[in-house]
Amino acid sequence: MKKRSTQLKETEIGMIPEVWDVRRIDQLGKVITGKTPPTVDTDNFGGNYPFVTPRDMKGQKHVFETERYLSNKGKELLKSSLLPEKSVCVSCIGSDMGKVVMTVRESITNQQINSVLPAISPDFVYYSLLNISDKIKNLGKQSTAVPILNKTQFSEISVAIPSSDDEIKEIIKILSDLDSKIELNQQMNATLEKIGQALFKHWFIDFEFPNEEGKPYKSSGGQMVDSELGEIPKGWDVKKNGEVLELAYGKALKETGRCAGRIPVYGSNGRVGWHNEPLVKGPGIVVGRKGNPGTVIWAQDSFYPIDTTFYVVPKSLVRSMYYLFYTLKTQGLPSLSADSAVPGLNRSIVYMNDIIVPAPKILDTFDAQIRTIFEKIQADESQSALLGSIRDSLLPKLMSGQIRVPAG
Repeated sequence: MKKRSTQLKETEIGMIPEVWDVRRIDQLGKVITGKTPPTVDTDNFGGNYPFVTPRDMKGQKHVFETERYLSNKGKELLKSSLLPEKSVCVSCIGSDMGKVVMTVRESITNQQINSVLPAISPDFVYYSLLNISDKIKNLGKQSTAVPILNKTQFSEISVAIPSSDDEIKEIIKILSDLDSKIELNQQMNATLEKIGQALFKHWFIDFEFPNEEGKPYKSSGGQMVDSELGEIPKGWDVKKNGEVLELAYGKALKETGRCAGRIPVYGSNGRVGWHNEPLVKGPGIVVGRKGNPGTVIWAQDSFYPIDTTFYVVPKSLVRSMYYLFYTLKTQGLPSLSADSAVPGLNRSIVYMNDIIVPAPKILDTFDAQIRTIFEKIQADESQSALLGSIRDSLLPKLMSGQIRVPAG
């Protein structure tokens, strides 16, 4: 292994290796600002082309799935804004500023996102922009009441780049190896989640849970009775949500008031940070109240739900948190948002939803089977969090040349 030169030079972005260069973002590739289709109610959606918005940017490197998709007609309407595979997208408006992802196929973005069509290594462009995500946030806050970084401002930001292609490749390999394992864990967990959902459906929607002989209940002649929700197994009941659970209010906890720790803090869009003490003992369920009303989020360990959320407190009729989690996800809670100005979930309306109350023995058996899936998901998430922490600590050092990888 050859040692690289350790000589440094002063630049507009700080000290970097003498043999490195400084380039503006628009020198790394073509910059495009996204555009939202005219209306979301047309057939512009439901097609083959991912429509990437900040909601799809969840801390992962690649955006494999999006909430909405563009049709062929939508593609033609917006073909000038279509992004090729391996474009790098950066959210540049609002509270989601600084989020970065890479496309895996032809995609479109909304106007909140500036994208780079890389002229050099797409992976290096991705890590360069990920490394300056905090800078992007800070620059956006200087503009108006709503943080924003327009295309020109975004294009003029400078980053450091090695002059050697070999060094670029070596930096990419270190960071990409970590991200690949994280994404593998995410894909495994997505599969496990689908298995869990399928098991829930099989037992509590199709009513094919194992009978005393281990055979599928309904198709093996299990006795069914009429109820408000149609036929259900004999011995089961139908109640209102309010009789089965409480949606308790989360508690305000500003980012500036959080102390370093390992307790996850949840908002209505998922985990939003960490704290040193929990509000609720886990495992538990978080339900979005404001911002993203009706989202249903699982928390494996003790957690802190903030005031944009509810958390579920089970009552005596159903103690299985796993069952309540899956059931709430089937109830279409986002559609119950009652506040048009600021979307919000009214818990009194949620309490009026019907819920099936299975036999306690069946719930106990279900818990025993599903628990392994949830524990595996948690283990994968914990490993990914550790790998992400390692990547985040290496990223600024590698991208500034503070750590130089040996020459091959």
